[in-house]
Amino acid sequence: MFKKVMAGVFAAGLVGAAGTAYAGKDLDAIKARGQLLCGVSTGVAGFASADSQGKWTGIDVDVCRAVAAAIFGDADKVKFIPTTAQQRFTALQSGEVDLLVRTTTYTLTRDTALGFDFTGINYYDGQGFMVNKKLGVKSAKELNGATVCVQPGTTTELNLADYFRANKMTFKPVVIEKIEEVRAAFFAGRCDVFTTDASGLYATRVANAPTPDDYIILPEIISKEPLGPVVRHGDNQFADIVRWAFFAMLEAEEYGITSKNVDEMLKSDNPAIKRILGVTPGMGKALGVDEKWVYNIIKQVGNYGEVFDRTVGAGSPLKIARGQNALWTQGGLQYAPPIR
Repeated sequence: MFKKVMAGVFAAGLVGAAGTAYAGKDLDAIKARGQLLCGVSTGVAGFASADSQGKWTGIDVDVCRAVAAAIFGDADKVKFIPTTAQQRFTALQSGEVDLLVRTTTYTLTRDTALGFDFTGINYYDGQGFMVNKKLGVKSAKELNGATVCVQPGTTTELNLADYFRANKMTFKPVVIEKIEEVRAAFFAGRCDVFTTDASGLYATRVANAPTPDDYIILPEIISKEPLGPVVRHGDNQFADIVRWAFFAMLEAEEYGITSKNVDEMLKSDNPAIKRILGVTPGMGKALGVDEKWVYNIIKQVGNYGEVFDRTVGAGSPLKIARGQNALWTQGGLQYAPPIR
C-alpha cells in the first residue's frame, strides 16, 4: 500500500512539474522587448539573405521566424542582425542577439567552453571545395600547392589544414573575414579554390558566380558540419522553445501538416495531430507558450519540408537534394522526438 501511495505522490509531482514552465531572464527580456533578436549570416543564398527592400529569407531565417511565432504568435516579431563568422559568438555572448542561426557547426567546444547550448540541427552539411573548370582539377586530392580562400574563425579553416596535412599536401591560405570579400577574391582569381560548407558553395555558385557553369564543386566532402541554432547557457525555457519550435516543423512534416492544410488538420481525429496542434491542450502549457504555438509556426512559416523546398531545395535556385536532410522515414537524418 505504501508503495502505491508513494507512486501516486511521485506521479502527481511529475504532473505538477510538467505543467509549469518558468521564464528565464532571456525569455523575459525578449517578451518585454516585443521582438526576438536573431543573429544570421551577412548573406548566404538559401540560408539568410536580404532583398533590396530589406526582407530576409532563407532556411536559417525561417527557424528564427518559427521561434518568434512560438513566443509571440507572430513570425514577423523578429529583427535579423547580420554577423560575420568571427563576430557571431561575441554577438551571442554579449546579448547583442538572443539567438544565433547562422550556418554554425555544432561542436563540443562551442557547446561547452563558449557557454552556449545548441538546440538542434536544422541542416546536415559537410565541407567541400569549388574550383574554376579551367583549373582542370577533378578531385580535392589534386590540390597540392593550391591557394585556398577561407574564412577565419571557422571549423572550415581547421578542417582545411587537417585535410591537407592528412593527405600530405601543402596549400597557401588566403584568409579573409567577410564572406562577400572571400567570394570576390575567388572569382577575381586571387585563389585557386574556395572552401566552405557544400551548401554555401552551391549558394555562392548560383548567386554570385559571374558564369555559374564555369565552376565545379569537387566530389569530396571532408567533414561533418551539423548546422544548428545556438543560445546562451542559463535560460532553459528559452532553449526549450527554440528546440521544440524546430522539432515542431519536423513533426508537422512527418504527419503531413502543411501551411496549406493546417486549418483542415484541426479537425483530425488522430490523437498525435490533436496534441501537436493544441486541439488537445497541454503541450503549450508545458512549454510556457500558447496552446496554438505549433499551429502558428506551421500556418505562418510552414513545416520543415516546405521551408527546405523553397529556400534551398527543388523550389529554389539552389536545387539541393534533401539527402541527409530528408526525414528519417525517407532515409534521412531529420528526426524529432514526439510532441506529447
